[in-house]
Amino acid sequence: MLGSNSVGSAVTNPLQSGSSASSRIVQWLQTASAEVWIKFLLALLGLGLAFASALFSTVSRDAGNLWATVILASVSLVLATLVGLVTVPYLARRVAVERLRESFDYDVTRAGIIYVLVTLVIGVAALNTGNNLLYIVVAAMLAAIVVSGYVSALVLRNLELDIHLPEHVFAGRPVLGRIVLHNPRRLLPSFSIRVISTRKKRKKVAKQWHWEATTFAFPFNRPKEKQWLHLPDRRLRRVTLIPPSPGIFQAMAYFPFLAPRGGASADLELKFDHRGCYREDSFGLATRFPFAFLTKTRHVSLAREILVYPRIEPTDEAFEILPLVRGEWESFVRGRGSDLYRIREYMPEDSARHVDWKATAKSGSLKVREFAREDERKLCIQFDNPEVGVISEAAYEKAVDLTASLAWHFSTQEAEMSYVIPGCPRTRDLHEFLAWLAVVKPVGAKEAGDPLHELSRDAFDEYNIVVTARTRGTVPTALWNSSYFVFVGEPEPKAI
Repeated sequence: MLGSNSVGSAVTNPLQSGSSASSRIVQWLQTASAEVWIKFLLALLGLGLAFASALFSTVSRDAGNLWATVILASVSLVLATLVGLVTVPYLARRVAVERLRESFDYDVTRAGIIYVLVTLVIGVAALNTGNNLLYIVVAAMLAAIVVSGYVSALVLRNLELDIHLPEHVFAGRPVLGRIVLHNPRRLLPSFSIRVISTRKKRKKVAKQWHWEATTFAFPFNRPKEKQWLHLPDRRLRRVTLIPPSPGIFQAMAYFPFLAPRGGASADLELKFDHRGCYREDSFGLATRFPFAFLTKTRHVSLAREILVYPRIEPTDEAFEILPLVRGEWESFVRGRGSDLYRIREYMPEDSARHVDWKATAKSGSLKVREFAREDERKLCIQFDNPEVGVISEAAYEKAVDLTASLAWHFSTQEAEMSYVIPGCPRTRDLHEFLAWLAVVKPVGAKEAGDPLHELSRDAFDEYNIVVTARTRGTVPTALWNSSYFVFVGEPEPKAI
């Protein structure tokens, strides 16, 4: 499952080694922020002037010049204060940002805990006995802990991570996502790297205290317009923390070795049980190298988002509804062929009911009638989104999956397809329709325009398959002859 890219190499002319080193320094200086360097040089200049003023104030004091001593000492103090207030906080913020970008988490492993306990025992024995050999052993063991922390951080630095996700994903169907890790360093390889998700899993709904802005009003029991004192205030409330949405990766990818200027990739199986939008804002690069005392994790800010379409697996409801829908649709298409287009020769695939016997008798060969709309097979699939609370959540998800399954099935037929969801424009793109179904939710309040009444205006132009939670009595009568309704409000979806 792991594959490595070819290791790149660079050939340098020995005669140009000095010039290449200087050019790298110049390039590094040019890539650095100009503002940072200006503030840094100004800080050095200010501290140099402050130091010079302090020296001359000492010389003036020894010479007995009181006013020169006071002025020079004051200038030195003012310059040092300005540098401390203006430049030092700015540079400290820059350093903090860089450290945050390269932030690490530390987790002590079981082996690390045992190792520390053994080190403490040997250290106590060294203090009690005064044995120099035990002191050397303790020093070596403590040095191993320091080396482990430094080397693990060195292995993780500068690694470049990229995530490739599939474009179309359906709930319940496994797909492959690719993780690509690259080591851009020239000399230092990386060992035992794991790519993990940094999303914290919280299964239960938690509560925590939170400060929020409010207004202190007095007198308390009077209306707001009769209160003569209003002051900004804050109060402490206990708020509910909603569990985060599930992440994209639930497993981890392992890379045992990354050569200098080399890379490797790993394919992970992704499977999502529910439709919706899944997002990861950051990933973690973790390692236990070299001694497995610590698990050090470096956070990599890399936002990835994937849209999971509803399920399209055939269900019992789909097996029951599809033959009925297909039969009604074919009847509608045949019935729409009422305008005579031409009379042509009989073909083996033609139906005998289309034979024109009068034309056959006149010509002496079989003739058939061809209607103008015989091949115009138009089909519209609409999801009639119900209000909140009309049907249960399980029935709603079943309705969304059934709509997606019908759309996917009929997209393979020889027909001109269109798809409709209330609040979205009519589309002929199947994947756009599935993307809408992936994030659709019950509407909070019914919109002014009834989507079924709007659909009835074009009832005679195409055949409609409507998945709805309405009752039969609320369906417009103009749609009965040109539509097929799947009622999902029933205990089991029914169609008429």
